[in-house]
Amino acid sequence: MILQEIAKTLGCELVGNAELDITGVAGLEEAGPSDLTFLSNPKYARKVETTQAGAIIVGREAGPQRIPALVSENPYLDFARALELFYTPPRPAPGIHPTAVVASSAVVGEGASIGPYVVIGERARVGRNAVLHPHVTIYEGAEIGDDFCAHSHAVVREFCRIGHRVILQNGVVVGADGYGFARRADGTHHKIPQSGIVIIEDDVEIQAHTCIDRAAVGESCIGRGSKIDNLVQIGHACRVGENAIICSQAGIAGSTVLGNNVVLAGQVGIINHLNIGDGVVVTAQSGVGHDVPAGQRISGSPAFDNVQWLRAVSVFQRLPELQRAVRGLERARRSEPSS
Repeated sequence: MILQEIAKTLGCELVGNAELDITGVAGLEEAGPSDLTFLSNPKYARKVETTQAGAIIVGREAGPQRIPALVSENPYLDFARALELFYTPPRPAPGIHPTAVVASSAVVGEGASIGPYVVIGERARVGRNAVLHPHVTIYEGAEIGDDFCAHSHAVVREFCRIGHRVILQNGVVVGADGYGFARRADGTHHKIPQSGIVIIEDDVEIQAHTCIDRAAVGESCIGRGSKIDNLVQIGHACRVGENAIICSQAGIAGSTVLGNNVVLAGQVGIINHLNIGDGVVVTAQSGVGHDVPAGQRISGSPAFDNVQWLRAVSVFQRLPELQRAVRGLERARRSEPSS
């Protein structure tokens, strides 16, 4: 595909050889003479000087380049769009594999692909053009929208509701029982029935081995457009707003509410019954034990304002030095003659 066609498709300004033939897309360090690469983070600008790429996608602020360039308002997004021009994931043909078990009362939409050993329970509904890869299980009464994709060993439990264009990566469990037990007088535990459901709204992607628990009563909900990474635990009756980003190994305890556009970096932990406002950013390995107003950026465990945390960390690194200084001052004070 020539560079001029790519520029037109992406809506980018082309600077340089319009007839350059591009055969693929790659990172700055891996790209070859027929590859298109990108620069979105200025801290990697030095790598542009040594890249072997044939052309590059850059922001307007990057200035002139030594190789042909596509000038973009959002280089990272346009890199992703360019990648789609060269790679399309394989899609199984429509139809139901002979080894799949589909209940007689289940409804499967037109154009769906139901792979080997898939199980779809009684009264479940799967929308049009869905792809269920081998060993996916859809429990009784689940309702799933159009253009759904579930990779091997994903599970959607009973009566859960999933919107359109949702992707479940391998091993995702939607609607497992919430962690609820009532303690008896003798110290043993009585399991609380988890009668609630999980709702996954449109355009959500949940990545491998993440669990979204059902509630004892009511709903757990993941808002439209949110993206959840691998190995995340979202507890019973939690509500996650729209367009949230939740990174790997985060854990959210039950009945917590996250607003829209919240970002939880890797290994964040949040205790139960909290409200995290719109646009909050929680940096990696932070522990949140209190409500957080909208727009804040917090860090640490227990988490507090990110700017203050950065100052505190810089002091923490100097504690041995500061301790020696304080001890020196104490010795000097003790050695002073009394008046």
